[in-house]
Amino acid sequence: MSSIPAAQLTSLPTYASVTNTRLKSLYSDFTYQKHSNPTSYASNVEWWRNTLEAALLRGWLSESSTASSPSDKLVLHAYGVAFADRFRVEGVGKPLSIPTVVFELCSSKALIPLSDFLSASRSIYDPGWLPYRIASFVVGKPLWWALGQLGIVESNGAVFGDSGTTERWKKVRGDYVAVSLLESAAERILERQRLKSTGHVADTLYNVDGFRAEFSECAFEGATLSGTDIKVLLKFLERDKGVIIVRGEVIKFVDEGTSQASEVSAVDTGILALKTSVEKLQVQVDNVQHRIDQLTQQTSNALRQKRKEIAMTHLRARKQFEEVLKKRLSSLELLRTTLIRVETSAGDVEIMKAYESSTATLREVLAHPLLQREKIDETMDAMAAANADAREVQDAIQLGAELAQADTGVDDADIEAELEALAKEVEDDKAHARDQQLGAPELRPPTHVPAQEEALTTSEREIVPVAL
Repeated sequence: MSSIPAAQLTSLPTYASVTNTRLKSLYSDFTYQKHSNPTSYASNVEWWRNTLEAALLRGWLSESSTASSPSDKLVLHAYGVAFADRFRVEGVGKPLSIPTVVFELCSSKALIPLSDFLSASRSIYDPGWLPYRIASFVVGKPLWWALGQLGIVESNGAVFGDSGTTERWKKVRGDYVAVSLLESAAERILERQRLKSTGHVADTLYNVDGFRAEFSECAFEGATLSGTDIKVLLKFLERDKGVIIVRGEVIKFVDEGTSQASEVSAVDTGILALKTSVEKLQVQVDNVQHRIDQLTQQTSNALRQKRKEIAMTHLRARKQFEEVLKKRLSSLELLRTTLIRVETSAGDVEIMKAYESSTATLREVLAHPLLQREKIDETMDAMAAANADAREVQDAIQLGAELAQADTGVDDADIEAELEALAKEVEDDKAHARDQQLGAPELRPPTHVPAQEEALTTSEREIVPVAL
């Protein structure tokens, strides 16, 4: 494998964001920092995870790729020191901790060995997935041997970091599924399927070639999935997401989580065969039409060059292709009509199943003892009696309240008269306050003359000296 050009490496977001000093640290053997500096260790592993995924997605980690055989975008092929050489940087060297990174990413299930991923019957999201693997190794074997097979310890009991780079590569070399990229690709495929689906049964059915043609270029912008990627995606969508059923060459999309309850029926297989035939025939029609257009252009060119015989030859060929096109269009129309009728009939079957299920459910509900005529009449009579009892209780409470109010001996008319007098007094006080604010003379009530003073005789008043 040749090194990735420096211009390509520096174009990655991870490289653009680090200094040369930081890059040297990332390229050093930081395996022993796991216990001495766990924060830096975790940061380095995460940086390399992002770098490896970005390079993998761009197809830089494959030896070669062509339009017919694109590079893997979801499977990382980590095969020893030559793999690390791909990331060699002038003045920095090659990274020494790639096997440590692969080991850590496997431990966190960011990377999963390809063979384990394809053969596992349990979901990768099952918490017991890794312990299950360990247990399967342990049966009949010592524990240290099982852990050694998983790359956790060496066969002699030494931990992973105790060995050199070459020995570490021997433990982790292999093919790995990049889970983060896989999840992203699956979400884009499901979104495309939701957008293109029109509710017809045929929209949910694909063969492997049809699935690849429909989804291989939509998973990642500017990237095409390989055959291995498609195989990994189908396994993930079926086992881990539960959104498809794969039976042989038939791939059927179902509602999430219902794949175990659904099956690929003979009707599904027949509809897929019709759909595939329509698609193939449409391709033939397009090709024939393209050939007719070419012959028309060639005829015109020959006439302009005054090559009559050549023009006649092109015209005869075009007539033949036009006859073929007419037959193909007739067959295409017939197949499309048949497909529509089969889909409609299949939909009618589902509708009738829903009707049948609804009818059975309704009858079961109506058969409940509480919905029998006698029970309904009994319940309604009891409800009427309870309402009558409630009204009697309410009337008794109201009567008792009226009697209690009468026993207090308070006349409502007296209370109202007193309330009016108080209100009038308040109004008089307000008027008096307004008069004072306007400067009106204060009117005082006449002073009360005591009865003793009124009893004074005239002669007593006369002896009071008069002031001159």
